[in-house]
Amino acid sequence: MNFSFPGKNRDARQSTTTSATSSATETSSPPDDPWEPLDLSSSEYARRRREMMQLINDLRSLGQTLMDLPSIVVIGGQSAGKSSLVEAVSGVNVPRDSGTCTRCPMECTMSSSATTWSCRIKLRFDYDSSGHSSQQQKEISFGPTITDKNEVDIWLRRAQAAILNPNDPPESFHRKSIQELRNLTATNSLKFSRNVVSIFIEDPSATDLSFVDLPGLIQNEDEEVVELVRQLTEGYISRQNTIILTTIPMSDDMQNQLSVKMAKLADPEGERTIGILTKPDTLGDGAVNSKQLWLDVIEGRQHTLKHGYYCVRLPDDAQRAQHLSRAALPRIAADWFDATPPWSGVADRGRFGIPAFVTDISVLLVHHINRLIPQLKQDVERLLDSCLEEIGALPSPVEVDPQIEVLRRVNAFCYAFKDVVSGANSDKSLAQRNRALYTIFAREIGGTSPDFRPFENPKQYMSIDELDSEEHTEVRNDKVQIMGVYEVRKTIAESIAWELPGNIPYEAKTRLINQFTDLWFAPAEKCVASINDVLDDVIRQLTKTHFGQFRVLQNTISDLIRPDIEEYKSKVPLIVKETLNLELVPIYSQNVKDFQDLREKWLNKYRRARKNPGDYRIPESPPEGASKGSRPKKNLKLDHSCVSMGASEAYETPEIQALRYLAQAGYKDLTVEDLARLYPRDQFEDELVVMADVRAYFTIAYKRIIDHVPLKIHQSLHLALAVKLSVSLLQRLIVDSTSTGNFADRMKELVSEDPAIGAKRVQLETKRTRLQEMRRKLVNFAAGV
Repeated sequence: MNFSFPGKNRDARQSTTTSATSSATETSSPPDDPWEPLDLSSSEYARRRREMMQLINDLRSLGQTLMDLPSIVVIGGQSAGKSSLVEAVSGVNVPRDSGTCTRCPMECTMSSSATTWSCRIKLRFDYDSSGHSSQQQKEISFGPTITDKNEVDIWLRRAQAAILNPNDPPESFHRKSIQELRNLTATNSLKFSRNVVSIFIEDPSATDLSFVDLPGLIQNEDEEVVELVRQLTEGYISRQNTIILTTIPMSDDMQNQLSVKMAKLADPEGERTIGILTKPDTLGDGAVNSKQLWLDVIEGRQHTLKHGYYCVRLPDDAQRAQHLSRAALPRIAADWFDATPPWSGVADRGRFGIPAFVTDISVLLVHHINRLIPQLKQDVERLLDSCLEEIGALPSPVEVDPQIEVLRRVNAFCYAFKDVVSGANSDKSLAQRNRALYTIFAREIGGTSPDFRPFENPKQYMSIDELDSEEHTEVRNDKVQIMGVYEVRKTIAESIAWELPGNIPYEAKTRLINQFTDLWFAPAEKCVASINDVLDDVIRQLTKTHFGQFRVLQNTISDLIRPDIEEYKSKVPLIVKETLNLELVPIYSQNVKDFQDLREKWLNKYRRARKNPGDYRIPESPPEGASKGSRPKKNLKLDHSCVSMGASEAYETPEIQALRYLAQAGYKDLTVEDLARLYPRDQFEDELVVMADVRAYFTIAYKRIIDHVPLKIHQSLHLALAVKLSVSLLQRLIVDSTSTGNFADRMKELVSEDPAIGAKRVQLETKRTRLQEMRRKLVNFAAGV
């Protein structure tokens, strides 16, 4: 942020007297040209300046936390002379006890419009007792209008005590003595507060000015207190529209000043920082080097700031005790600077004394305010638009009969749930999420397929499923046993009872089939649990959508529908289990053709694998880039184009040649697996038949179960619940309402607005009112009203 001093050049300001500082300083408003001369006697500029100060004070009273308002903030260490500086600028005494005195921000506004001196104090509560921004800003007058300067001290102490004890009525502090206030501070008061004591001074001899005096930075206190004051200071000086006045005692090195370090961090380029050098009279005659260092600072050769530094000599305790006039003290200081080297030799006399300092910062603040008014108007419009959007986003208050409102919302909820279940609603989440779960279920069922490898040492060979992924066997269940011909032969042998020779026992096949059907229960239970979670989530969202505006109604509806939901959810596992039990006994299917085709396909696969075991053997060292146990899939079906392509005969395998000759003989559309029928009977033919039967039946049962389970769940849970809720919810609502008393009163209670929403509405309405008032004041000011 670029700040510039508008108006008179430095030489002109040098001749400004104490009385002149209270005069007006320019034409109707500060010009953009920083070097255009100021007319310090212009009453029009003085009026405009007072109006600007009043405008900012009005905006600040409407909401300090809403916008970054232009301001001047005074910071400094505990012994930097900050209190003396504030007294010299404001003309009133502030509490000066030992230790930390200022324990909350104090806004001081001075106006020269009145003909007599007076002072008013207000308390502004922008924050709660925990230091968080308050939802409801509050500003109250504190005490009477003060007409005796000597009473300001005690009233400021009382006002600060009221700020530090926010749970006590402010008026209870009006009559407390200094000792009572000290005792109170030592017991239950807050250490510090972000809330503000505002002091308004009407003084015909003052310069129109407004500034904020912050608690002095401390280091010899509890870490928590030190950090609190530091954060308070950082919060103020980090605002880009704030001019920082940092008080620096010349009795110490500048590098030791915490306020200087903090100002540097907040304003690295020094464009909005002004240094106020205090206690020059503490430098004795022998402090030659120190005086030269401070002279370099004042004349801009060291620690450069855009607006430079001012050096002030403030009254000591003896001079304060003399109760000298406000005009006498600046003259005493000016005489001391004029007579004391090296300060007497500085050409720019406007860098010394309170009058020049006050005049310059008043002009700077006015120019700063005037330049920011267009931006403030834009900020208010932006904040107001955002506030109106938030208000519009709140649910509308109930404007109809509560009974009608409750019944309307209940019906809408029931219809919405039916539409969600059927997929007719714009919200497809239930259908889409359930479909994803059913896909997982199908994949896990597919992973239970039998892993038959028709070899004597099956683990040395790849799974035959490498050539067939129809049942999603990419991830096979780790409980599936790898079975070769000997394992199947053993199962057959264990199943033999009184069968005739050459007959394979039926039990052998059922035992192998049960090995995979028994694995279906775990994926089914997992699927049901996930489906129930989705249902709970969908119901939760629907109740929030339809009843969320009214917390009591939402909780009541949730409680009323919970028994039905739990009832139907508890039924689903039993229904799914019954569906799975159908696959246990009997082992049956009327899908004869598909079964026979599948049986023939798998039998041929196993026969061919027996004749060509090398195609399936797991290589010890897989080729680079290939995963272990994998092999490229082959399409061994004869392409008719191969028959006429004599040029390719040199590259044909014996199987392809055989298929080509068979095709020429009229046996078309054959595959390599079909050639397996021509092989002589294998010694493990019975085992291969069992493998083929079981594997074919798995495919039939797999396709059946991955459809039946989702359909059963949807029918017995979602559809049934949608029908039940539309009836039972209204019945339970009526019973609930009549059992708790008057039906109409209960309906009214159910649609009573959620306190959080009500509080939010009040907060936003208050904010809108404040912003609209801000906009009105800015518009009126710009129009000169």
